[in-house]
Amino acid sequence: MLMKEKDKDQHIQELLLLQRVAQKINSILDLDILLEEIVGDVAETFGYTRSGVLLKDNETNELVIAAVRGWTINFHMKGERFKIGEYGMVGYAAATGETYYSPDVTIDPHYAVSEESTRSEVDIPLKKNGELIGVFNVQHQEPDAFSPERIKLLESLAHHLEIAIDNARLFLKERREKERMAGELKEAHNIQTNLFPKKAPLIPGFNVTGICLPCLEVGGDWYDFIPLSDGRLGLVLADVSGKGMGAALLMSSTRSLLRLVANTNQHPKEVLWQLNEILIKDFPSTRFVTMIYAVLDPKEQTLVFANAGHLNPLFINSSGINFLETSDGLPLGIAGSSFSECKITFNPGSRLVFYTDGVTEAMNTSEEEYGAERLFKHLSNPSASIQSILNDVQIFTKGQQQSDDVTVVMIETT
Repeated sequence: MLMKEKDKDQHIQELLLLQRVAQKINSILDLDILLEEIVGDVAETFGYTRSGVLLKDNETNELVIAAVRGWTINFHMKGERFKIGEYGMVGYAAATGETYYSPDVTIDPHYAVSEESTRSEVDIPLKKNGELIGVFNVQHQEPDAFSPERIKLLESLAHHLEIAIDNARLFLKERREKERMAGELKEAHNIQTNLFPKKAPLIPGFNVTGICLPCLEVGGDWYDFIPLSDGRLGLVLADVSGKGMGAALLMSSTRSLLRLVANTNQHPKEVLWQLNEILIKDFPSTRFVTMIYAVLDPKEQTLVFANAGHLNPLFINSSGINFLETSDGLPLGIAGSSFSECKITFNPGSRLVFYTDGVTEAMNTSEEEYGAERLFKHLSNPSASIQSILNDVQIFTKGQQQSDDVTVVMIETT
């Protein structure tokens, strides 16, 4: 016998409902919105008086109304709780873990009145890996309104709900974890920012400036100004291998150690040697630090620096512009090393620039590096500053995302 036209239309509507629910599972990850839309769709498609989803609170062993459609304001509303096994058909279905159908709730021993007009009700437990996570509840004002075929369809719909709830909870967990991590990164960023000098040091006859732009919330580049005895100033620029939180933690510990060693007033090469001996023991085998440590003596108008595997600084004076090299010095934390020093004398108009590879290795859209030659050329301009260097790099990269920390320190006579 051919399916009646009305039954065929209803069957099509049921299939479309299942399709819509499946689509919503993949497109709506907010659990409250998702459940409200599904229970509303179920009520409208089947003409049921009421439908709802109750979720299990594992801490209290209660069912909590998460989404409802059709209840009056005088009865059960979203957020209301029921003890599993103690209240009504939903509690009974939750306790047994089996679908429970009452064709006539007026004579059902498990029924607890919620709406006076309800005459038939079906409650379907929702599970994940065999464990109860909630109950799908549907009611009708007519007796025996749920055929066996309709109950099977609702059970199929309940399975979609199980998937939806699980997906939404996973999404919520991931979102909260991301929010937690973002909060921690923000706090770490604030802490690291406070480790950088808050203002330029006041050194007679000199202007000393520095800037650091991490490519992530936190990074492994840093610079520092350390007041020493007799009006001298210790200057450091360093780059911990790697990026992110790990590099930032190593940067912080290295900074503390350097300040401790530097305050013993040793020569730069001795400071780096002692620091290296400590880091060899403490640093992870895959990490290292490149560093320049210098001591500026404003009375003598001199600066002495030692270099631990870092990029050669640029010195600009009346004789021209030159990269300054030292003969010895491995990056810190790898192996034992000796360090040599370079001493320079400042004259009027002299400038010395320390920088990290975030400057020279910055790439444009053609994957071409900014390079040492462009930096050399830019610093040939007497008006060049740390800000003009950053501006020049940004113009070169043409909005390309920064891929490494960028740090520059400049010492110039006034």
